[in-house]
Amino acid sequence: MAEPWITMIATDVQVGDRIRLAAGTELRVSRIEPHLFGLDLLAFIEDTPERWFKQAMAPSTEVEVLRAG
Repeated sequence: MAEPWITMIATDVQVGDRIRLAAGTELRVSRIEPHLFGLDLLAFIEDTPERWFKQAMAPSTEVEVLRAG
């Protein structure tokens, strides 16, 4: 049985989580950068052999998360 996606705020996301953004884009979180550009923003980074992707958002943004057990 597949694990369910849960909704949480961006500050609760952890490295290793898979997140689904509002536009439907999914990424595996390899790193989290706090205070992006000195602002109150988080940046979630996927850094895998397949792709490099970075998404910034406000810490209070709700995202869907699939957390490895």
